[in-house]
Formats: sequence, structure tokens, C-alpha cells
Amino acid sequence: MPENNRKEYKQKITDSLEKEVVAFLNYLGGGIIYLGIANDGTVVGIDDIDQVQLQIKDRIKNNILPSCMGLFDVVTEIREDKILSNLL
Repeated sequence: MPENNRKEYKQKITDSLEKEVVAFLNYLGGGIIYLGIANDGTVVGIDDIDQVQLQIKDRIKNNILPSCMGLFDVVTEIREDKILSNLL
């Protein structure tokens, strides 16, 4: 399943995370950012899911104004026996 205008794959948290969150929040219908999937769609997983989800929430809370807390969900998903984090 390739990336498109409603799906973005990230192998790990990148410097552009906030920019992509804002883009999806401004897009009618939103989108999903999958962390733990390489750009080519290969599932690589996340080693410390709790730490990654805390980093995601902290970065979004502190780096996006006005606050967008409550406008998205950070969820855990298991795919191909690997743990992913998704921003919906």
C-alpha cells in the first residue's frame, strides 16, 4: 500500500513531523501518519513504543500553536508481528 495524500510513512520520528501533522489537520478528511514503516512500505516496527508515543505527544503539544491537542489520536498497531504507532 503506497503513500498517498492521506497516508504518510515514517520509519522513525523526523524533524518534519509537526509540518506533516499540520498538513493533515488542514486537509479536509485528514490523514494518517504511520511510524514504523519505511517509505517503500516495508514494516520495520518501533523498539520502544511508549517512548515514541510520549515524544510524539510532547512535540505536537510544544511545537504547534494554536494547540491541536484533542484533534488527533496516537494509537498502537501490530502489523507483521511488529509494533507501529499511528497518528490519526
